[in-house]
Amino acid sequence: MRIFLKGVRNIFLVFLACIILFVSGAFVYNRIKISQEKPLLENVPGQMVEVNGHKMHVYTEGEGEHTIVLMSGWSVTSPSPYVNFLPLCKDLAKDNRVVIIERFGYGLSDVVGGKRTFDKVVEDDREALKQLGIEGPYVLCPHSIAGLESLIWAQNYPEEVEALIGMDMSDTSIKGDKEMGTPVLKFIAAIRATGLYRLLSSPEDDTVESRMVHAIQCKNMANKTVINEIKAIDESCDIINSKPLPTTPTLQFVAMQRRSEEEVQAWKASHQEIVDASSNGKMVELDCQHYVYRFEQERIVQEIGEYLKNLK
Repeated sequence: MRIFLKGVRNIFLVFLACIILFVSGAFVYNRIKISQEKPLLENVPGQMVEVNGHKMHVYTEGEGEHTIVLMSGWSVTSPSPYVNFLPLCKDLAKDNRVVIIERFGYGLSDVVGGKRTFDKVVEDDREALKQLGIEGPYVLCPHSIAGLESLIWAQNYPEEVEALIGMDMSDTSIKGDKEMGTPVLKFIAAIRATGLYRLLSSPEDDTVESRMVHAIQCKNMANKTVINEIKAIDESCDIINSKPLPTTPTLQFVAMQRRSEEEVQAWKASHQEIVDASSNGKMVELDCQHYVYRFEQERIVQEIGEYLKNLK
C-alpha cells in the first residue's frame, strides 16, 4: 500500500511539474510576442492625447454639420473600439464628422488605476475632445455599457449633447446584473496574464486590424481599468437615477433578439422611459442581437441620417 501511495504521489508531482513548465512556457512566449507586437500597437491610426498624465486614443474621420461620437461597449467583447466601429464610422463619415473614443482601458489607450464610475469617464473623454479641439454639441452614439456614460453626459452637460443615439445601449436597468460581476473578469485576466489566452486564440485573419485586436487582447484584456469600471456600474446607475432623465433628443435602437420575451419587454420599457423623457424621442426595434451596428449597419446609418436631418 505504501509503495502504491508513493507511486501515486510521484505521478502527481510529475503531472504538477508538467503543468508548471507548460504555464511558465506560455508566460514567457506571451511576453516575447507582446514585445514583438509593440510596432503594431504603436502605429496609431488616430491621435494620442494626454489626459491626466495618460494617453488616450481618439480616431476622427469625415466632415459635416454634425459631430457623431461613437462610444464602445464592454472591453472584453469590444477590445478595440476603433476596429469594431470602423465600418460604421466610414459610412457615417460620408456626411458627418465621426469620432471614435477609446476610453482608458480600451483599444490603444492607456490602462489606468483608480475609481471608474462613469461620471469620471465622462470627464476624461470630454477632456480628450477638448485637447483635440473637437467642439460640441455632439451626437453621442453609445453601444451597450457606454449608455451609462452618455446619460450622465447629457444630464450634466445638456448644452454639449445635440442628440443621444443609443445602439442597444445599457441603461440603469442593468444595476445589480450578476452576469457583469468581477469574478469572470478576474478569471479572464488570469488566463491572459499567464499567456494561456494566446495559446487558445488567434487573429480572425491576417489583416492589420485583426492582428491589432488579438495583440490588444493578449496584452490588456480584462485589465484593471475595465474591472474597476464594471465594479462601479451600480454606483454609476445611482448617479443617473439621482437626477431626471435627460430631455435630449434621442433615437434608440433596441435589439429584439434576447433570451426571453420577458427580457425583451423589460428592455423595451426601460428604453421607452428614455424616449418619453426626450424632447424628440424615437425608438426603432431591430430584429437582431446586441451588436446592432454589425447586423443592421445600413438601416442604422439611414435612420441616423433621417433623424439628424429632421432634428430641430
